[in-house]
Amino acid sequence: MDHAVTPFVLDPVAPDVHGEGARLRARGPLTVVELPGGVLAWSVTSLPLLRALLADPRVSKDPRRHWPAYRDGEISSDWSLHIWVSVQNMFTAYGDEHRRLRSLVSKAFAPVRIAALRPVVAEIVDGLLGELDAGPCETDLREQYCYRLPIEVICRLAGVPEQARPGLRTAVAGVFATSATAEEATANVELLYGIFADLVSQRRAEPGDDLASALIAARDSDGSRLSEEELVDTLMLVITAGHETTVNLLDQAVTALLTHPAQLRQVRDGTRTWSDVVDETLRWQAPISHLPLRFAREDIEVEGTVIRAGDPILPSFGPAGRDEAHHGPDADEFDLARKDKSALAFGYGVHYCLGAQLARMEAELALPALFERFPDVALAVAGEKLEPVPSFITNGHLTLPVRLRG
Repeated sequence: MDHAVTPFVLDPVAPDVHGEGARLRARGPLTVVELPGGVLAWSVTSLPLLRALLADPRVSKDPRRHWPAYRDGEISSDWSLHIWVSVQNMFTAYGDEHRRLRSLVSKAFAPVRIAALRPVVAEIVDGLLGELDAGPCETDLREQYCYRLPIEVICRLAGVPEQARPGLRTAVAGVFATSATAEEATANVELLYGIFADLVSQRRAEPGDDLASALIAARDSDGSRLSEEELVDTLMLVITAGHETTVNLLDQAVTALLTHPAQLRQVRDGTRTWSDVVDETLRWQAPISHLPLRFAREDIEVEGTVIRAGDPILPSFGPAGRDEAHHGPDADEFDLARKDKSALAFGYGVHYCLGAQLARMEAELALPALFERFPDVALAVAGEKLEPVPSFITNGHLTLPVRLRG
């Protein structure tokens, strides 16, 4: 790590994630940042460079093999971001280990399986909109719609019982809380593992047609395919990532359209499509701003700068989505007519998000249905009054208050 450059200290509360992203880009496509606990990493904010590094076999996600500070015990177990590197699943795996773990989950997200879920998602959407229609005019749309749809979909897919969901929500929120103290982070990890241990125990006793039961069967039939820890951590990854990013995608897409009425009219009159909305939202408001962590397996030279072997790398998806060098001087603007809406919100390369197709399908069903059912929906507060989730990882609002009827 280049200690000659003063690191950019990421604000753990992230009150201005896009202003901070602009300041990061101003330091160059690659710059040293300081994470909570004083951990230094290379933030990558150039879209082409980030794409190249995400696909580079010299870049790993396995801290046990390729992050000397973690391997040698220099990273404390109560570090607030510890769970982002300590889990043992495909998120932190490299090479053959990654292929083994990903293959066990990939069938659940195969195109044919996602297509079969489409009527199920449509039914959930219709039910949620019916509840909104029967309720008060003013509501928190993030809570009552943007959250409830993806959590219901992923819990059905994975086999999470109804009674486990409130505790699961609290624990997942804690995973993304980048301002958590060491004590809070440790307590949250214990809560999270307790929930998933109970889930595995229940599904072992009462298997069903779901991902948890399939992984348990793979584990119990041949322990060489999946360890018990990998089983629990894989379920944790699928369920956590399987709804948090989609919640933010829906939240930010609705917000973008309600604060850009001319572009909403273009969607309604057919000039632009709902796919345009999803793509531009993913670029303009990446659901994940920064995603810890990757590691250089060997020295990597980037435009005269050397990322040393063992250095942590922080993919900065949010800032890269607004990379002026790639998207032009209007990169900060929400524009459905933009020809190049390319973004890396779902990652790239071998770690490309397995649930990307499912997230897109949910959004492309949920958004038009919402605006058709409630043609006069409007924000109940000024757009600038919406408060961000206090995290430099997840990019959404604490609440999304709207008036459903005029």
